[in-house]
Amino acid sequence: MQTITVTAGVIIDGHKVLIARRSSTENFAGGWEFPGGKLEQGETEQECLARELKEELGIDVEVGDLCERVFHDYGTFRINLLAYYCTIVGGSLAMTVHDKYQWVEVGRLLEYDLLPADVPIAIKLMESCK
Repeated sequence: MQTITVTAGVIIDGHKVLIARRSSTENFAGGWEFPGGKLEQGETEQECLARELKEELGIDVEVGDLCERVFHDYGTFRINLLAYYCTIVGGSLAMTVHDKYQWVEVGRLLEYDLLPADVPIAIKLMESCK
């Protein structure tokens, strides 16, 4: 079974974190996620995340520390998801592969239909904000 390495950005503003909903033309349509994308050959995880957030959301970020690493089996493939804390340093939010974004209070993350691999990240954030 193929394992895909994926990065995700945990972008926090005060007590809120940015999540995005996958559009109807994407895999896992309607699911909410911490935005990011697949690692390309020759890229570092940090380079991948900065590129993906620019492509998908139109924002420039400074990639910080690793927040959480999640291995998740989706049945036909597995992902190795690396979530990093990020700070927006430029650009403005725009949608390309998502149809909506939301700044959500950390304590309310599980009220959204998060993709299964993103749930452990939400739980870690909720526990760290107690």
